[in-house]
Amino acid sequence: MNLQAELKEFSTESKYKSELNELQGFVDWKGRPARRDRHGGKRSTPFVYVMTGLDNLAYVAIVINLVTYFSVFMNMEIAEAATTLTNFVGTTFLLALVGGIVSDCCLNRFKTTVLSALIQIAGYLVLLIQAHYSSLRPPQCDRLVQNSTCVKVSGAKSAILFVGLYLVAIGNGGTKANVAPLGADQFDDRDPDERGKISSFFNKYFFSVTIGSTLAVTVLVWIQDNRGWDVGFGVTAGAVFFGMVCILLGCTTYRIRIPQSSPLTRILQVFIVAFKNQKLETPENPKDLYELYDEEAYMHSERLLHTNQFKFLDKAAVVTDNRKGENSWGLCSVTQVEETKIIVRMMPIFASTVLLNTCLAQLQTFTVSQGVTMDRSMGKHFQIPAASLPVIPLVFLNIITPIYDRFLVPFARKFTGHESGITHLQRIGVGLVLSAISMAIAALVEVRRKNVAIEKGMVDSIPLFMPPIPMSVFWLGFPYFVFGIADLFTFVGMLEFFYSEAPATMRSFATAFTYASLSLGYFLSSVFVNIVNAATRNMTESHGWLGGNNLNRNHLDLFYWFLALLSMLNVFNYLFWACWYKHKPVVPYEPSTKQSKIET
Repeated sequence: MNLQAELKEFSTESKYKSELNELQGFVDWKGRPARRDRHGGKRSTPFVYVMTGLDNLAYVAIVINLVTYFSVFMNMEIAEAATTLTNFVGTTFLLALVGGIVSDCCLNRFKTTVLSALIQIAGYLVLLIQAHYSSLRPPQCDRLVQNSTCVKVSGAKSAILFVGLYLVAIGNGGTKANVAPLGADQFDDRDPDERGKISSFFNKYFFSVTIGSTLAVTVLVWIQDNRGWDVGFGVTAGAVFFGMVCILLGCTTYRIRIPQSSPLTRILQVFIVAFKNQKLETPENPKDLYELYDEEAYMHSERLLHTNQFKFLDKAAVVTDNRKGENSWGLCSVTQVEETKIIVRMMPIFASTVLLNTCLAQLQTFTVSQGVTMDRSMGKHFQIPAASLPVIPLVFLNIITPIYDRFLVPFARKFTGHESGITHLQRIGVGLVLSAISMAIAALVEVRRKNVAIEKGMVDSIPLFMPPIPMSVFWLGFPYFVFGIADLFTFVGMLEFFYSEAPATMRSFATAFTYASLSLGYFLSSVFVNIVNAATRNMTESHGWLGGNNLNRNHLDLFYWFLALLSMLNVFNYLFWACWYKHKPVVPYEPSTKQSKIET
């Protein structure tokens, strides 16, 4: 009898341990329930880091030098080339939202990442073929020869160019939306032991981004300039291919979240049902609102608690006698309503980061233009290519990011008790303040650059065809250095914030807000330039602060001061919304309770 009792107790304990070991809402690559002891954790993330680095290497390599390709090989005017690049980059980041929706509702993050990589490779191969065969490009022309005729790319040749570009945009948007959440999914944010590792993952993810970018603006830019664009596109295609192979090699180790319904559909359902129920009375006790309490409610191991913000949305969960048992277009659960509230709460935080990315776009664009006029020599026989100037902040970030993760975060954790050292919202706020400071420093550097040009009588010197201004290009490293640190705080803070605060069913979609902010920032940068030029057209000889082609005669310094002022105002705007924001309330993690029962 004692033996039978012991066997029964052992069987019950084994059952509890088995349940604890299984991760609800996750499967392995073959569709079997994912297990905590076999899947996820640090064993899975190296594959994600390699994919991130190679994918970013490929994308940054073409973006940083694409204006040259458009103008020299496709015979576009400089303004058109810059606009085409801005639209391409903005569209790529915007398509990250689409990639997030696809993985959240149709495919999982692993499959979407692999499919997106294949699409991206196809785009690079199209660009490679066009770059290799001169018959697929417009006739080359020499702009230095007077009265030379330059035929701009058009017709079928233009179609080939844009098909290749936007295949890359679709594929890269898909990988950006899913690689980071796939890596973060390997750690359980409901488990105190694993939750702290999510922040470290995002820091290492950012480090992978900077390593890939550094190689892109140095090695691949050199290949493009010295070995040809066809070789450059071939290397980028190969980089994404090997990144995809690496992701596939780790397939047996991943925890893969099961996709559910479309995030947009779930949000739309809440708004429509709440509108239909606007005449109904909301019960005083939130417990009287509709909620699922069966096993289906715990499919994602997350049930959201009711909050008092946006009470008009609670009407979507009002239960009446004739509405019981209706589908989601007639009645929504409290959890679904709270998912929608979370996304709505995120919007002001999201909007507050757009200006930072506008500053980033301006800094990247005008810094290259400034650098062309300055002394770019390193020693007697080497000059830094203009397109490689972003390597300055990237080198700093490659040094700072590991220091931040290994030393600063543990140090701050001792005082704050927070796993990340400081909260996600605090991290974003620090980045916004630093971005404003970097714009002010950029303005001061530009004032000095113009003063040197005036003192040396080089105001009208033509870049690349006349001696440079006797001022080292490394002066541009000061604003880039500060903005690089701002990017470390804000970009990683946004990724972690949108991932951690998002509902479990919408994490790829929400994480893509980081890239949507970049997209809007790039689109807004063009709008800012046009508005500022129009507003100052009659104030300057160059017909606008940024008018004309002579950087020494326009007023880029005033434009930077304008951005610095706007950025500081935006900091106060952000602080208001960050204080207003209410963090996601969830039902306590049940497996921890089971664990304590087993251990006792």
